[in-house]
Amino acid sequence: MRMRNSFAAMLAAAALTAATQVLAQAYPTKPINVIVPYAAGGNTDVVARIVLEHMGQTLGQQLTVENIGGAGGTTGSNRAAKATPDGYTILVGQMGTHGAAPALYPNLPYNPLTDFEHVSQLSDTPIAVFGKKTLPVNTLQELIALIKADPGKLNNGHGGVGSTSHVSCLLFTSMIGARPPQVAYRGSGPALNDLVAGVHDVMCDQIPHTVPQVIAGNIKAFAIATPERSAAIPNVPTTAEAGMPQFVASGWNAMFAPKGTPKPIVDKLAAAVDSALKNPATRKKLEDIGAVVPAKTGPDALRSLVASEIEKWTPVIKAAGVVGN
Repeated sequence: MRMRNSFAAMLAAAALTAATQVLAQAYPTKPINVIVPYAAGGNTDVVARIVLEHMGQTLGQQLTVENIGGAGGTTGSNRAAKATPDGYTILVGQMGTHGAAPALYPNLPYNPLTDFEHVSQLSDTPIAVFGKKTLPVNTLQELIALIKADPGKLNNGHGGVGSTSHVSCLLFTSMIGARPPQVAYRGSGPALNDLVAGVHDVMCDQIPHTVPQVIAGNIKAFAIATPERSAAIPNVPTTAEAGMPQFVASGWNAMFAPKGTPKPIVDKLAAAVDSALKNPATRKKLEDIGAVVPAKTGPDALRSLVASEIEKWTPVIKAAGVVGN
């Protein structure tokens, strides 16, 4: 009897494997819903749409963006984590949702390492310090002096507690020893719009969605927190050149699927990302907005990145004493 049960289990497992392989070969047979956990127009949204456009050509189906903002990106990320793991709901998250969130949200409803299948990183995104165009300063050191002279005067806008724009400015202000009042938005897109309008004063954020506003003179860019200048905004000095070499920070965007999504489907999505990032036209679109094509792609590289980012940002956030709602 035990041998029969064992044989039956082997047959069932083999049948399941075969069915999964057939499903993956046919996948996708309908449009794919891609959750971007921030408002439209922000960095994650912009990068996602560039990569998804080429992925749709590779996969032969449309990848439709659904913007679900709130709680620093964790609302949409949780929705994706709880979705049916069939490859038709996936997520484009980032450093905030999968690196900073565990330290910021004591009751975070998902685990970035265990509640997702890691598909692939989409981009690295340099971070810079920005200000509204009417600020009476033009250099990073002048900005720091202005903030420190009256820490309660200037407002720091960001895309929500735990977002990249929030966490990167936590690091920046902790280094200068003065933290201006915070103004939280449901994504860095709305936060950038209000910086352009002069509603708030200072913002730290990834550069892809800010480049057009810098070039147009609608906001000031004081320094970029990378070792080298960005070709997208070559006149903006690095933080090292601006006298603050210790402030080095970069964000990233990546694709995730709900835990339990069959490996062949995850692999097909990862291959489509890889194809997009190798496409000259797609690479140029990313590079033109200041995004950097990652050196390593695929599930294993992304899983390692997420683990290292949690380890990196947890002590910074704990030291700042910030907790998300």
